[in-house]
Amino acid sequence: MSGWVIIAGLGPGDEALVTPEVRAVLEAATDVVGYIPYVARVAPRDGLTLHASDNRVELERAAHALAMAAEGQRVVVVSSGDPGVFAMASAVFEALEAGPQHWRALDIRVLPGITAMLAAAAKDGAPLGHDF
Repeated sequence: MSGWVIIAGLGPGDEALVTPEVRAVLEAATDVVGYIPYVARVAPRDGLTLHASDNRVELERAAHALAMAAEGQRVVVVSSGDPGVFAMASAVFEALEAGPQHWRALDIRVLPGITAMLAAAAKDGAPLGHDF
């Protein structure tokens, strides 16, 4: 399959805290899927379709991303912070498990993001030190 799904963290809100790796996949994407305020953080451009949805529809959002990738789209599922912390990484893998077998052949990756906890801790000094 030529499509892919990348689950990416947009960081805690400051544009400077979006990783270069996440910026690169957003530039390569044909579609961005996510919760309304997170999709709003992605700048529109030619060739990119933004799919914003409300909260509490994570599995539907994930299935939509997987279905588009199965059709050849390059899909980034966005979350704030890190996608593995109370975000979309788990939902995509749950939808994958419940979905059609051919979805398992997709290229699916998770890219880390900076969490609000880590960003705030860095501004405050070292409150999370000593293997908190």
